[in-house]
Amino acid sequence: MKVENIRDINKFFEVVDACKGKVELVTDEGDRLNLKSKLSQYVSLANCFSDGQVKELDIVAYEPEDTQKLIEFMMTQG
Repeated sequence: MKVENIRDINKFFEVVDACKGKVELVTDEGDRLNLKSKLSQYVSLANCFSDGQVKELDIVAYEPEDTQKLIEFMMTQG
């Protein structure tokens, strides 16, 4: 799923941390980084920030309820 315009990265990580299954960031090169790892969170997103906002990420969540959590976050952030 494409996740766009994340304005509250701390809240985004809270949602990722609350997920039961694996949540991965897919890089432009096709690599998959585990977003539940704090090190991966910092390293992977350091290159994505522009003006304090993440413009677009390709995320894979393996559990349907985790996908729903991420969708709800995207719909309610504002």
